[in-house]
Amino acid sequence: MSFRDLRKSVGDALYRNVGRAHSQVQKHRSLPVDILENDTAYLVIFDAPGVEPDDVQVRYLEGTVKIRINRFRQFRDSYEMRFPGRGMELDGEAELPDDAVVDPDAGRATLTEAGTLRIDIPKDSAVENGEAESETEADSETDELTVDE
Repeated sequence: MSFRDLRKSVGDALYRNVGRAHSQVQKHRSLPVDILENDTAYLVIFDAPGVEPDDVQVRYLEGTVKIRINRFRQFRDSYEMRFPGRGMELDGEAELPDDAVVDPDAGRATLTEAGTLRIDIPKDSAVENGEAESETEADSETDELTVDE
């Protein structure tokens, strides 16, 4: 084995290990999120580049919007993987304010071409009419949203 081959072999091993470590950090770190509110709804926004609608699961559980992303890494002909740094399994979580009463059944998740996941969750209209459920009933709801393109 020549010095050049040894250097390439060591370099490949370092790149792969650093890349794997980086993707593991992404796997355990929650995705960044913005939470916006207006008079009728909450808007939760996650950055999800490289994701297809079938790769995303969105759930509402006890006042928290939870997402799970299982991305696929495309293989490229005539290229070899040097630095596998993008996490393929990503999670995100957004806790709505304590006083938020929403209608998760009417929620809608949309994935933009730019890789932004927008989750619109309307406020519960019964609250405006003074007919809100008790807080414990509202918090026990678990709903899964479908992601649209």
